Amino acid sequence: MEDVNAAVRGAVAAGATDVTVNDAHGPMRNILPEALHPAARLIRGRPKHMGMLAGLTPEYDAVVCVGYHSRAGALGVLSHSFMGHEIEDMWLDGRPVGEIGLAHATAAAIGVAVTVLTGDDCACAEMREWDASVSSVAVKYARDRFAAELRPAEEARAAIEKAVATRLSAPPAAAGTAVGAVTAPSTLTVRWQSASVASTLLGIPGVTSKDTRTAQAQGALPGLYGLFGVWMRVAASLTDQPSYC
Repeated sequence: MEDVNAAVRGAVAAGATDVTVNDAHGPMRNILPEALHPAARLIRGRPKHMGMLAGLTPEYDAVVCVGYHSRAGALGVLSHSFMGHEIEDMWLDGRPVGEIGLAHATAAAIGVAVTVLTGDDCACAEMREWDASVSSVAVKYARDRFAAELRPAEEARAAIEKAVATRLSAPPAAAGTAVGAVTAPSTLTVRWQSASVASTLLGIPGVTSKDTRTAQAQGALPGLYGLFGVWMRVAASLTDQPSYC
């Protein structure tokens, strides 16, 4: 909650006049409305067609990702790709991807740059590998998937506020502002733990299989991101494994 407020304070300090917070973990009812910084509006609850990017339109100037984690298979805190163990691997145009990369690519397709990301040190490293221009703030240091060394809370929040204020105060080119929406088609490939999920997804027009557990589809982002949300809802209904976000 207070990490989010730190990011909002940084945005306001940089001159932001319209701040939207999208609660996007688990049930998507984690943010306490009465505790949220008064400058921010809140999108809360699920389902939401665009999930973690609900509410994002080209009118916004920047995206700040608070509390992200590394993709499935990494030794980061709570590492997973959207659905815990149900999704084993994901690729976007052949490049390994998790929530960080897919959110970044989708925001860019909408025409808005991801400018700052917070999470553990593994998530920050993944963000730098995907796009080194994004500022990252490590609030904890992974010791294993369910163990971490925590940065002192006030220190971490001060670092978040400073990073957001600094990046959003920069000129558009320095801040990494995306220019125009991307319309070229992409290919999203997902390897599921369950062959039943991959098989059932073939009933959706445009979905093809690479093998018995791997489904893929082509399309332009952000539409492809929305389609992936449908895939997750199908997978949840078949496996009784709800998505984490």
